[in-house]
Parts: sequence; C-alpha cells; structure tokens
Amino acid sequence: MSQQAILEKGIRDAKLDISEQTQGKLLDYLALMQKWNKVHNLTAVRDADEMVTLHLLDSLVVLPFIDAKSLLDVGSGAGLPGIPLAICLPDLKVTVIDSNNKKVSFMRQAKAELGIANLEVLGGRVEDIPAIRSFEIIISRAFSDLSLFISLTHHLLDVQGKWLAMKGVYPEAELAELAEKTGVTALKVEVLNVPGLDAQRHLAFLPYHSNSNLLK
Repeated sequence: MSQQAILEKGIRDAKLDISEQTQGKLLDYLALMQKWNKVHNLTAVRDADEMVTLHLLDSLVVLPFIDAKSLLDVGSGAGLPGIPLAICLPDLKVTVIDSNNKKVSFMRQAKAELGIANLEVLGGRVEDIPAIRSFEIIISRAFSDLSLFISLTHHLLDVQGKWLAMKGVYPEAELAELAEKTGVTALKVEVLNVPGLDAQRHLAFLPYHSNSNLLK
C-alpha cells in the first residue's frame, strides 16, 4: 500500500475531514522529512510507511480537540504535531520550538518550502521565551513528564488556556505527582485511537492553574 493510500485510509478510519489537497501537503512534508533524515537524524523512524502512521496519523488524531486560535508545540523535534496541525488548520497560529539546531533548520525549511504561512519556528529552550505573549493551547508529544512540562511553560499559557499532553500509556503516576506538587488535576484524559498503530495513546487535558509556577 502506498503512503498516500495509508494516509487516506487512516484519515477515513479516524473520521477526520481533511481535503485531498491538504493530504498532498502532508505527504510533501513527510517526503521532506525523509530527505533530511538521510543526512540528519531528525527521527528514529526510517521506514516510509511507518512514518505515515507514527508521525502523521499520530499527530492528526488530536485535530478534533484543537479549539483555539493560537498553539505552542514544545519540543517539536521535526515538527510533530505542530506542522501537521498547522497544515490542516490554516486559521490556527502555530508556534513550534526545539533546542536542536538541525531540527529547527528543518522546520524552517518545511515552512518555506511548503508555504505554511501560519507557522512560526523558534529555536532555543521554551523556558527562555519571554512572557510577552500567551497561547491558548500548549501541546507536547513525548517532551517530558507532566510536572516539568507545566513548570517550563506556565508563563506562556493564557489564563483561559489549557495544556494538552500527548502520552502513550495512561499517565497515572505523572498525574498523581502533578496534583500533589501543584494542585493541577486533569480536566480529562482522552484515549486516542491511531489507525494502524497497535499501541496505547492518550491525550491529557490540563487547565491553567495559578499555583503551577510553584514548581520552579
């Protein structure tokens, strides 16, 4: 099965509404990632078909939960999930950040080559971003444990905003530690079903909390 067919089937199975043109842009992004991966170690996944499932579909399943105008993707790496979200939601202002220079260079190339006008790419550590603006959603995919994720990004979350943490197995221990340290408890934890992936995926929703800066 071709990458296009895998993506089409996955989108259909996930009941997502993504146009053919947008799917083409997602595959162009994946092709660029594969090209860079031959020289730079952007991701550990090398198989082209697996990339569709483990990178694209794994990112796209959070689309139904993105109800905001601004989003920050922390520790974005090669741009996951930020770049797929930016491609699918052109009205969403997406900022991606990573401390790895090669990965930042790749994301900037992807923005330029694919013409992703609603994407901003930052290099550096998220805790060093000045608190002169805020984001409605701050998301991470395998960035860190929940307590560290919140402590490093608290100054950037809008008071009406929320954190979305993409996790594998249900993060029971992390949620318990977070509640004990800060009083932050999850609004909910959704089970994510990624088509073609035989592994657990969860999405934790965490509300803004004025005491979460006590972690610092």
